[in-house]
Amino acid sequence: MKMTRKEFLTTATLAAVATTGGACTGLPMTRPRRPNFVIVLCDDLGYGDLGCFGHSTIETTRLDQLAREGLRLTDCYAAAPVCSPSRAGMLTGRNPYRCNIPDWIPEGSPIHLQRNEATVAALLRDAGYQTCHSGKWHCSGTMDGTQPTPGGHGFGHWFSTQNNAQPSHHNPGNFIRNGEPVGPLEGYSSTLIVDEAIRFLDNAHDAPFLLFVWFHSPHEPIATAPEFQDIYAREPDESKRIYYGNVTQMDFEAGRLMDALDIRGLRDNTFVMFTSDNGPETLNRYRGAERSHGSPGSLRGMKLHLHEGGIRVPGIVRWPGRIRANSTSEEPVNGTDLLPTLCALAGVDVPTAHPIDGADFSPLLRGGSIQRERPLYWRYDRALSNAKVAMRQGDWKILAGASLDSLELYNLREDPNEDRNLAQAEPNRTARMTEALRAIHQEIIRESEALGGVPS
Repeated sequence: MKMTRKEFLTTATLAAVATTGGACTGLPMTRPRRPNFVIVLCDDLGYGDLGCFGHSTIETTRLDQLAREGLRLTDCYAAAPVCSPSRAGMLTGRNPYRCNIPDWIPEGSPIHLQRNEATVAALLRDAGYQTCHSGKWHCSGTMDGTQPTPGGHGFGHWFSTQNNAQPSHHNPGNFIRNGEPVGPLEGYSSTLIVDEAIRFLDNAHDAPFLLFVWFHSPHEPIATAPEFQDIYAREPDESKRIYYGNVTQMDFEAGRLMDALDIRGLRDNTFVMFTSDNGPETLNRYRGAERSHGSPGSLRGMKLHLHEGGIRVPGIVRWPGRIRANSTSEEPVNGTDLLPTLCALAGVDVPTAHPIDGADFSPLLRGGSIQRERPLYWRYDRALSNAKVAMRQGDWKILAGASLDSLELYNLREDPNEDRNLAQAEPNRTARMTEALRAIHQEIIRESEALGGVPS
């Protein structure tokens, strides 16, 4: 009879004990267990949408608890101000323009994360990690295998949608599991995503794991279970009741995932990160009750903007015993930092075939600081006549048009809302930062063009 992996490892370990007098050096059970990773990502959740980030109405008790148990990142950034490039940056550690993903990817588009891009999932899988993606993918235009799916980028198990849950986040019918369409499902996408993640956990005890839980919430069009809307019964605006309830429903499901880790004894050896892919929706394409009421807090701008409200997002990290509880860091952390950080914690080499823009932020967990080789850089040019680039170095941020004109300079520590443009008041700093911005901007353009540019 064929043994399971667990039975094999147990038998091998007992045999080694018998033959070595109890010294099992080199066998799996004697090596320090590598950490597990759970990365929870929301879609269009604003910087100000959580209680622990200042919202006065929305109830997010479980994420507030997660913040008390870990580290709250006040200066956490998405890799881009819009969905697909932000996710590509998280997966690769690279600015998404290097990957030729400048904007969100419509269904059927030829734009996708190329097969030669090394993702954190593939790197950890090759190092022995079990890997899972559950939720919104949005790094390809198709999910039929003609472009790389989550499975083609390192996820051994996946339960994913190309973009949003369709026809609604309630009773969606477009999830695909490991290449096979699942068909119509009953329930809300946040619940279904966590259900799948928990099933993965039940089969992930024999090796460390990487679990990506990528919610659709609270992206428009919003669908919310009545019991979560009822929490806001005193709110006269139905669309606000639905939006607020949607965030609370996501919070509930995130809490259920944390409980699943606890029940399975995985809490202490699991690094958990919660964040969002960009700032809150700005287009308000839906005029009914399913529209967004996301908040950037006091920050300027929203989704699609390179001012802080478009790219600064909630960030929470928990790792019991490794991260001081109820702590806060003002050190800037970017979505591109995820790959080098998880690789460092897992003991995996960061790839060198392509430039990596992110930096290992694990020193923050020990009270240290991040050592960056490249500055934080963003670009967005959906409307080419209004293309923007931005760069942050320390407390200072510079914004410009794509031709590096129309300069804006802000001291984010003193002016996080970007009210006072200091470009003229700080001419020397402006000149230095413009040159640094030009260097990284032109480098990324050259790499994009060398790869053939964005497919048409």
